Amino acid sequence: MATIAIEGMEFFAYHGCFKEEQVIGTRFTVDIVLEADTSQAEISDDLKQTVNYQAVYKVIKAEMEQNSHLLEHVARRIMDSVFNHFNEIQHITVKVSKLNPALSVGGKVNQVSVTLNR
Repeated sequence: MATIAIEGMEFFAYHGCFKEEQVIGTRFTVDIVLEADTSQAEISDDLKQTVNYQAVYKVIKAEMEQNSHLLEHVARRIMDSVFNHFNEIQHITVKVSKLNPALSVGGKVNQVSVTLNR
């Protein structure tokens, strides 16, 4: 069993509950940790026998391009989509962070995040 982590993927997207967030957008980061059996790839040195992290990135990018109100919804879509595209994945952790989130009460927060596991 191996752990494959893809960390710090940056996206500009339109997720948020405020109308302004849906119009002007903001920056997000996504981190994903995958557990999969890579024993064949360890021996063969063949990309087809492991999880291709570029293909994973493309799946995540497609999900980030779909607007949502909640980070929970974005994270669930990413988790389900990646899990469904790659049969060899046995466990997945997805963290979606919104950088410089808008706050209705004022103040400054560097980021908020949601982490889901499956």
